[in-house]
Amino acid sequence: MNRRHALLISAVWSLTSGLPARAQTVVQPRPGSAGEWRLIGRTQASHSADHDSIIVKGPFDNFRKVRFRVTDAPLNMHGMVVTYENGAADKIEVRHKIAQGGESRVIDLRGVGSRHIRRIDFWYDTEGWLKGRADVSVFGMK
Repeated sequence: MNRRHALLISAVWSLTSGLPARAQTVVQPRPGSAGEWRLIGRTQASHSADHDSIIVKGPFDNFRKVRFRVTDAPLNMHGMVVTYENGAADKIEVRHKIAQGGESRVIDLRGVGSRHIRRIDFWYDTEGWLKGRADVSVFGMK
């Protein structure tokens, strides 16, 4: 019985150890004037993950543009999905290598009128194992 148990644990470990981890961060943006960049949220991109999520809580969650700033290590941003309050989702190809201390391009969000963001999922791969995790900050403009 102990041998079976050990084999089962070993099999489960080998099947799940290759799966990428996924982090979720819940944030609440601060108020600000239209036309100014505001921090939506932050997360750390690790080498073991390829996908992170930022859950955005209102009331100051209406943005028309977003951008990413990366510190501590470089990051290859592949794409993102912005999900709005009404459940609609925008799949946005980014495909941009962001250097340590750099920023992504400004990304215009689709839609007209109110664009209350509920969630931002983004896919990436990290570089620079020796530099540690990339700190990713997401900014929005009303």
